[in-house]
Amino acid sequence: MSKKIIALIVAAGESKRVGGDIPKQYQMLGEKIVLLRSIEAFLNHPQISAVRVVINQTHRDLYDANILNNNILPPVIGGKTRQESVRLGLESLLDLSPDYVLVHDAARPNVSPELIERTIAGLAECEAIIPALPVFDTLKHVEEGNIVGTIERTKLFRAQTPQAFVYKTILSAHQKSIDFEYTDDSMVAENAGIEVKIVAGSEHNYKITTREDMQDAELLLQARYETRVGLGFDAHRLVKPEHNNNKITLCGVEIAFDFALEGHSDADVALHAIVDAILGAIGEGDIGIHFPPSDPHLRGVSSSRFLIHAYNLLRQKGGQLVNIDLTIICERPRISKYSDKMIANIAKIIDISLDRINIKATTTEKMGFTGRGEGIAAQAVATVKLPGLS
Repeated sequence: MSKKIIALIVAAGESKRVGGDIPKQYQMLGEKIVLLRSIEAFLNHPQISAVRVVINQTHRDLYDANILNNNILPPVIGGKTRQESVRLGLESLLDLSPDYVLVHDAARPNVSPELIERTIAGLAECEAIIPALPVFDTLKHVEEGNIVGTIERTKLFRAQTPQAFVYKTILSAHQKSIDFEYTDDSMVAENAGIEVKIVAGSEHNYKITTREDMQDAELLLQARYETRVGLGFDAHRLVKPEHNNNKITLCGVEIAFDFALEGHSDADVALHAIVDAILGAIGEGDIGIHFPPSDPHLRGVSSSRFLIHAYNLLRQKGGQLVNIDLTIICERPRISKYSDKMIANIAKIIDISLDRINIKATTTEKMGFTGRGEGIAAQAVATVKLPGLS
């Protein structure tokens, strides 16, 4: 039976060491803020049931302005310390009754799907798991600028997040530790007598603390992704409409017309081309594989369903949609009258910005099946970014 797993992202700190006018979790990393990257790492992971963020009351306007995804649980206000913030976050999940909880620092935006999965898998063996890395540098004990000793490093590890726990176990441990000050949640667990095991962490999963860390994160972000391009093409026959249904659907927009487009679904040739372009870019075949024309359940269905499916596949791979460029090929109707509405509809369906979508139209100068008014064709190019092999 699958477990209900909630990710609790701690973002209540003031975070002043990075510099800037706003806390680091709300600063831009590439085209998204640091906090949003941490949120999406868990939101897009198939094993995570829900995500909640613990925020600072004074940052509420920043949070509301930047985090617009309705799939995230409402934020909870944190406390004066990280430990108090985590406890308040854990207590806010009581009504949701998760089996497991993953506690993650918002300032670790480079957490990978593999690390999340590895951490969750560790809970099959014990009630507390943290990712950690061995210490390779020689460690010196320094007092007033002078070395007074060398610390044995062979058994030392650097703790990271997400730290994963059986929910009821870590909640109880936190509630019993209110009068103590611990630096992370595994320390809370340790001092409550809970066995804590480690799994391999990642050098990329470092905590952004300084301006140099932010610059390194920018470089890592650029290196992590590769650009891919997919091409989609589709064509549908124009036929006499049935039952005076004088309209066609393009990009989900109904257009009054004296012919209808023939097809098993709603015959939205434009969306079909876009879907094939996205599937091509991510190596997922074509629309017919995912939605066979022989399936009677798809008769007359809205093609927005196909687009959502393709886009979700992209997101599940950790990818980003850079842009869509669509060309609709027909003599009639005049597409320019509807292009803005089409762009707005696509943007709404998959929740992307308008400037990532371009729609244009052309004719074939009366040549071919589109020139004779026998059908409408569309071709689309989708550019995506996917996590690379690096």
